[in-house]
Amino acid sequence: QVQLVESGGGLVQAGDSLRLSCVASGRTFGDYAMAWFRQAPGKEREFVAAVSRGGGATNYADSVKGRFTISRDNAKNTVYLQMNGLKPEDTAVYYCATPGYRAWSTPRSKEEYHYWGQGTQVTVSS
Repeated sequence: QVQLVESGGGLVQAGDSLRLSCVASGRTFGDYAMAWFRQAPGKEREFVAAVSRGGGATNYADSVKGRFTISRDNAKNTVYLQMNGLKPEDTAVYYCATPGYRAWSTPRSKEEYHYWGQGTQVTVSS
């Protein structure tokens, strides 16, 4: 059974930084893409960033490009989301996700992701 456990969320001020972590278990971590999504109250869950199975390719939502960085450490079964220059509109529950299939792509659609973590709250005050 694949399990994803996020950590690192919290309450910060605008302009601050946070690093989220997601530890995966239950299968060979390095064989699968990983992604971060977020969901604000009353809004749809939206794509934030994805990284390919080897870490060589990344994909970002326009709203976070240049501020957020996704990375992975396959030896630690962990994917990270470094968030700099946080804005109040970044406030959301952040979810780690991974597809149910092996591929070299970095999909943006939540329908491509089969496994999800429980989420970690990020709140940015102005």
